[in-house]
Amino acid sequence: MEVSGIAERRGPRAAFFIGEPESMNKLGSKIKDNTKRGDWAELCFMARATELQLHVSKPWGNSYRYDVGIECGGKLLRVQVKCTMHKHPDGKAYVCTTRGHNVIGGHYIEKEIDFLVAYIIPENIWYIFPARVSSKLKWSIYLRPEAKGEKYGRYKEAWELLLSREKRAKAKAAGAGGRD
Repeated sequence: MEVSGIAERRGPRAAFFIGEPESMNKLGSKIKDNTKRGDWAELCFMARATELQLHVSKPWGNSYRYDVGIECGGKLLRVQVKCTMHKHPDGKAYVCTTRGHNVIGGHYIEKEIDFLVAYIIPENIWYIFPARVSSKLKWSIYLRPEAKGEKYGRYKEAWELLLSREKRAKAKAAGAGGRD
Protein backbone atom coordinates (compact mmCIF):
# COMPACT_ATOMS: atom_id res chain seq x y z
CA MET A 1 0.00 0.00 0.00
CA GLU A 2 1.15 3.51 -0.71
CA VAL A 3 0.47 6.00 2.06
CA SER A 4 1.03 9.68 1.28
CA GLY A 5 3.32 8.91 -1.64
CA ILE A 6 5.57 6.45 0.17
CA ALA A 7 5.60 3.08 -1.55
CA GLU A 8 8.02 1.24 0.73
CA ARG A 9 6.23 0.23 3.95
CA ARG A 10 8.80 -1.36 6.18
CA GLY A 11 10.69 0.03 9.11
CA PRO A 12 12.00 3.32 10.47
CA ARG A 13 14.07 5.45 8.13
CA ALA A 14 13.78 8.96 9.52
CA ALA A 15 16.59 11.39 8.75
CA PHE A 16 17.99 11.28 12.27
CA PHE A 17 18.73 7.56 12.00
CA ILE A 18 22.16 6.94 10.57
CA GLY A 19 22.62 3.92 8.33
CA GLU A 20 20.33 1.49 6.61
CA PRO A 21 17.11 0.21 8.23
CA GLU A 22 18.72 -3.19 8.73
CA SER A 23 21.48 -1.62 10.82
CA MET A 24 18.80 -0.08 13.06
CA ASN A 25 17.38 -3.55 13.71
CA LYS A 26 20.82 -4.81 14.64
CA LEU A 27 21.18 -1.92 17.06
CA GLY A 28 17.73 -2.55 18.55
CA SER A 29 18.51 -6.23 19.03
CA LYS A 30 21.57 -5.26 21.07
CA ILE A 31 19.52 -3.36 23.67
CA LYS A 32 19.29 -5.86 26.53
CA ASP A 33 17.15 -3.84 28.96
CA ASN A 34 13.46 -4.43 28.12
CA THR A 35 12.36 -0.92 29.10
CA LYS A 36 15.05 0.74 27.03
CA ARG A 37 14.30 -1.52 24.06
CA GLY A 38 10.61 -0.58 24.42
CA ASP A 39 11.53 3.11 24.46
CA TRP A 40 13.61 2.54 21.32
CA ALA A 41 10.68 0.78 19.61
CA GLU A 42 8.40 3.72 20.46
CA LEU A 43 10.89 6.08 18.80
CA CYS A 44 11.03 3.83 15.74
CA PHE A 45 7.23 3.80 15.57
CA MET A 46 7.04 7.59 15.84
CA ALA A 47 9.71 7.97 13.14
CA ARG A 48 7.88 5.59 10.79
CA ALA A 49 4.49 7.21 11.43
CA THR A 50 5.97 10.67 10.83
CA GLU A 51 7.57 9.41 7.64
CA LEU A 52 4.07 8.40 6.52
CA GLN A 53 2.95 11.97 7.26
CA LEU A 54 0.90 11.02 10.31
CA HIS A 55 0.77 13.58 13.13
CA VAL A 56 2.46 12.09 16.19
CA SER A 57 2.50 13.09 19.85
CA LYS A 58 4.01 11.55 22.97
CA PRO A 59 2.30 11.77 26.36
CA TRP A 60 4.43 13.10 29.20
CA GLY A 61 5.53 10.44 31.69
CA ASN A 62 4.58 6.78 31.95
CA SER A 63 1.21 7.07 33.67
CA TYR A 64 -0.91 6.40 30.57
CA ARG A 65 -1.84 3.03 29.12
CA TYR A 66 -0.78 4.21 25.67
CA ASP A 67 2.66 5.19 24.41
CA VAL A 68 1.99 7.40 21.38
CA GLY A 69 -0.85 9.56 20.10
CA ILE A 70 -1.72 9.83 16.41
CA GLU A 71 -3.96 12.69 15.29
CA CYS A 72 -6.62 11.37 12.94
CA GLY A 73 -9.53 13.42 11.69
CA GLY A 74 -9.44 15.76 14.69
CA LYS A 75 -9.29 12.86 17.15
CA LEU A 76 -6.35 11.41 19.10
CA LEU A 77 -5.75 7.70 18.50
CA ARG A 78 -4.05 6.07 21.48
CA VAL A 79 -1.36 3.61 20.41
CA GLN A 80 0.39 1.08 22.64
CA VAL A 81 3.72 -0.04 21.16
CA LYS A 82 5.15 -3.49 21.84
CA CYS A 83 8.23 -5.13 20.36
CA THR A 84 9.83 -8.53 20.22
CA MET A 85 12.91 -10.29 19.01
CA HIS A 86 12.06 -13.61 20.68
CA LYS A 87 11.25 -16.62 18.55
CA HIS A 88 9.08 -19.46 19.76
CA PRO A 89 11.16 -22.61 20.41
CA ASP A 90 9.75 -24.17 17.21
CA GLY A 91 11.38 -21.30 15.26
CA LYS A 92 8.23 -20.62 13.26
CA ALA A 93 6.80 -17.66 15.18
CA TYR A 94 7.82 -14.60 17.12
CA VAL A 95 6.27 -14.24 20.56
CA CYS A 96 5.19 -10.75 21.60
CA THR A 97 3.75 -9.87 25.01
CA THR A 98 0.48 -7.99 24.68
CA ARG A 99 -0.16 -7.04 28.30
CA GLY A 100 0.96 -4.11 30.36
CA HIS A 101 3.44 -4.46 33.18
CA ASN A 102 2.66 -3.87 36.85
CA VAL A 103 -1.09 -3.67 36.23
CA ILE A 104 -3.72 -5.95 37.73
CA GLY A 105 -5.37 -7.80 34.85
CA GLY A 106 -2.67 -6.51 32.57
CA HIS A 107 -4.30 -6.71 29.16
CA TYR A 108 -5.33 -3.54 27.35
CA ILE A 109 -9.01 -2.77 26.90
CA GLU A 110 -10.76 -0.63 24.28
CA LYS A 111 -11.36 2.18 26.80
CA GLU A 112 -7.57 2.57 27.21
CA ILE A 113 -6.14 2.24 23.70
CA ASP A 114 -7.29 2.43 20.10
CA PHE A 115 -4.44 0.36 18.62
CA LEU A 116 -1.78 -2.07 19.77
CA VAL A 117 1.30 -2.13 17.56
CA ALA A 118 3.74 -5.06 17.60
CA TYR A 119 7.19 -4.59 16.09
CA ILE A 120 9.25 -7.67 15.17
CA ILE A 121 12.74 -6.23 15.46
CA PRO A 122 14.79 -8.86 13.52
CA GLU A 123 12.32 -8.85 10.61
CA ASN A 124 11.67 -5.08 10.64
CA ILE A 125 7.92 -5.74 10.41
CA TRP A 126 5.07 -3.87 12.10
CA TYR A 127 1.63 -5.23 12.98
CA ILE A 128 -1.12 -2.66 13.58
CA PHE A 129 -3.99 -4.17 15.62
CA PRO A 130 -7.24 -2.29 16.24
CA ALA A 131 -8.29 -2.35 19.91
CA ARG A 132 -11.29 -4.57 19.10
CA VAL A 133 -8.75 -7.25 18.12
CA SER A 134 -5.97 -6.55 20.62
CA SER A 135 -8.36 -6.40 23.60
CA LYS A 136 -8.99 -10.12 23.09
CA LEU A 137 -5.27 -10.92 23.41
CA LYS A 138 -4.77 -11.81 27.06
CA TRP A 139 -1.04 -12.49 27.41
CA SER A 140 0.96 -12.81 24.22
CA ILE A 141 0.61 -13.23 20.49
CA TYR A 142 2.40 -15.55 18.08
CA LEU A 143 3.31 -13.78 14.85
CA ARG A 144 4.38 -15.69 11.76
CA PRO A 145 5.21 -13.01 9.19
CA GLU A 146 6.43 -15.46 6.55
CA ALA A 147 3.56 -17.97 6.85
CA LYS A 148 0.92 -18.08 4.13
CA GLY A 149 -2.53 -17.52 5.54
CA GLU A 150 -1.18 -16.20 8.84
CA LYS A 151 -3.99 -15.55 11.33
CA TYR A 152 -2.93 -11.93 11.80
CA GLY A 153 -1.60 -11.30 8.29
CA ARG A 154 -4.23 -8.67 7.56
CA TYR A 155 -2.67 -6.47 10.25
CA LYS A 156 0.91 -6.78 8.98
CA GLU A 157 2.12 -3.33 7.89
CA ALA A 158 -1.50 -2.10 8.10
CA TRP A 159 -0.52 1.56 8.52
CA GLU A 160 -3.65 2.66 6.66
CA LEU A 161 -5.68 1.76 9.75
CA LEU A 162 -4.19 4.85 11.40
CA LEU A 163 -5.60 7.12 8.69
CA SER A 164 -8.92 8.93 8.86
CA ARG A 165 -11.84 7.33 7.04
CA GLU A 166 -11.51 9.91 4.26
CA LYS A 167 -7.82 9.15 3.73
CA ARG A 168 -8.48 5.38 3.91
CA ALA A 169 -11.18 5.74 1.27
CA LYS A 170 -8.76 7.65 -0.98
CA ALA A 171 -6.03 5.03 -0.41
CA LYS A 172 -8.48 2.22 -1.18
CA ALA A 173 -9.64 3.98 -4.35
CA ALA A 174 -5.99 4.29 -5.38
CA GLY A 175 -5.69 0.49 -5.19
CA ALA A 176 -4.23 0.24 -1.73
CA GLY A 177 -6.96 -1.96 -0.30
CA GLY A 178 -8.54 -1.57 3.11
CA ARG A 179 -8.64 -3.55 6.32
CA ASP A 180 -11.36 -3.28 8.90
